[in-house]
Amino acid sequence: MRFVNRALWISALFFSSAMTVSAETDGTSDKHPSEVLGYVEWVVMQDTSLRLKARLDTGAKTSSLHAVNIEPFEKDGVPWVNFQIPLGDHQDQPADGELQHEDVILELERPVERTVLIKRKGAPSQKRYVVMMDFCIAGMPHTTQFSLTDRGRFSYPALLGRRFMRDDNILVDSSEGFLAERQCEHLTLEELADAHKDRMIELEDPS
Repeated sequence: MRFVNRALWISALFFSSAMTVSAETDGTSDKHPSEVLGYVEWVVMQDTSLRLKARLDTGAKTSSLHAVNIEPFEKDGVPWVNFQIPLGDHQDQPADGELQHEDVILELERPVERTVLIKRKGAPSQKRYVVMMDFCIAGMPHTTQFSLTDRGRFSYPALLGRRFMRDDNILVDSSEGFLAERQCEHLTLEELADAHKDRMIELEDPS
């Protein structure tokens, strides 16, 4: 099997599921026991089986996810956002060598939970869209808010912030990475492409 000049466009038209957010209390709530994870762990986005390295950052409140070509639109009067995740920017998906990461682009759509304005030193403020995303880490499913931003120049395509750690009772060992004892199921690059082959399109050859 050989794929040339192709991209995989996956439209994930799923409404975010209802999520009960634990209040910031004195720790006497019915949260599950705390779990210690490393400063970097594998996460798998559950609707696509996309595997990514995620940095657990106690200095950030909201989690963030690498995305490009972020475009807002309305659906039935509700604000949504369309965005793409080029797998060539972070080659974390295991591959069998039959397909290049650069040939695969994931396109997703999500309802907008809120927007945030990020102030940047020496640069104009940046508006970011925040969406709910389901993912797996350490063998367990989770849901949290992700702000969408181009993280192509960063080492980690995903960042998990304090909101996720608080809601899911996560502790972070800042000295070690990949401490999770359980792993999340994921597909290889080729399996991911085959699973969504009905959404594969031919791109124009730039030459």
